[in-house]
Amino acid sequence: MSLQVIVLAAGQGKRMYSKRPKVLHKIAGQPLLGHVLDTARSLSPDKLVVVYGHGGDQVRAEFAGQDDLVWAHQAEQLGTGHAVKQAMSHVQGGVTLILYGDVPLTRKATLERLLDATGHCTAVGLLTDFLADPTGYGRIVRNAAHKVVRIVEHKDASEAERAVKEINTGMMAVPTARLDGWLAELRNDNAQAEYYLTDIIALAVRDGLAVNAVQPDEHWEAEGINNKLQLAQLERIHQQNVACKLLEAGVTLADPARIDVRGMLHHGQDVCIDVNCVFEGRVELGNNVSIGANCVLKNVKVADNVVIHPFCHLEEAEVGAGSLIGPYARLRPGAQLAENVHIGNFVEIKKAEVGVGSKVNHLTYVGDATIGRGVNVGAGTITCNYDGVNKFRTVIGDNAFIGSNTSLVAPVEVGAGATTGAGSVITKNAPPDKLTLSRAKQLTVEGWARPVKLQKK
Repeated sequence: MSLQVIVLAAGQGKRMYSKRPKVLHKIAGQPLLGHVLDTARSLSPDKLVVVYGHGGDQVRAEFAGQDDLVWAHQAEQLGTGHAVKQAMSHVQGGVTLILYGDVPLTRKATLERLLDATGHCTAVGLLTDFLADPTGYGRIVRNAAHKVVRIVEHKDASEAERAVKEINTGMMAVPTARLDGWLAELRNDNAQAEYYLTDIIALAVRDGLAVNAVQPDEHWEAEGINNKLQLAQLERIHQQNVACKLLEAGVTLADPARIDVRGMLHHGQDVCIDVNCVFEGRVELGNNVSIGANCVLKNVKVADNVVIHPFCHLEEAEVGAGSLIGPYARLRPGAQLAENVHIGNFVEIKKAEVGVGSKVNHLTYVGDATIGRGVNVGAGTITCNYDGVNKFRTVIGDNAFIGSNTSLVAPVEVGAGATTGAGSVITKNAPPDKLTLSRAKQLTVEGWARPVKLQKK
């Protein structure tokens, strides 16, 4: 059966109090609309149409390059029925599934049940829910045989209808061949002077089609976002769901309520994650990896048996097996650590390779550098890679020893087995297996006295 998906994403979202279109606000680092599109794609639709309006240029720019999307413009926001009508020229045949760009957490299984409710184009599938407080939602009206006969919006409902707890979520699956004709019959003689998509339910019943209601497993699957409070609430629900999946897969979380995954987190066995850690983009953790509290990892690959101590920030980096990182270390883009590397507190590595067993343990900046095997880099060392215009590279050979507070002025090479004296400024290549140092002569000034504070007159 052919499947068409229409996603309504034209709303402004005034209650977000933001210049950003509502569907571009984010959950787990991804726009709301992105979550909806990912779920829609999981159903393998023949056509995926996005109806856009407010902030249309921003919305289209956010999803530029996603060639499977068809865009339909709603110049005026005249209601949900009007919005769907803008997309009808792009769909044909089979069933049309209607989703909303600000309802991000609907599960694939729920939508599959909704599609099954159409009975292969012989009925309309309608996603409804039961709420203790249905205020503001359209109500499902059923007849004496408990069959759905129509939907009434809250503003148009009678007192008896407002007492109904079953509400319309807005999501439905409709035989495409019928949908276009029903949309043409919609009228806007209602409290909001809008063309309600919900009015097609009564038209379907009139034409002899059953309307089969299905419900989500969880209320939050059908919850839309209209303000920052709801955005924050669904963010936490999403993160709790992610945490539960990690726990079920064997990851140890110190506190499932204090982890944020804003992308894809892949992991091996016996991974332990302490509190307040954030994972962004694609993060890969090997076996027996330990992540300390308050760490941020973005697009990082971590091999087996790595310990990352608290308060570390790793981005676009690779960490070799058995390495120790932090605490308070920063690996910037291009940092590539081999096996058994030690990166200590207040150390920053950028666009640099660090060889097997090397140590950079204290208060050091290494940028645009290649460090060999078994190197020890002393505290306070700096690779001076930038002259204000261009960047240059530092190369340190195997088993070199860099004395504390050394400045390596690139381009420069330190040979294998070389040693630099503490406090040196190395501006020329240091030969292998020799001590190279550059210091001013130490002096003691006789007769010097420390200044004293002058008395005010």
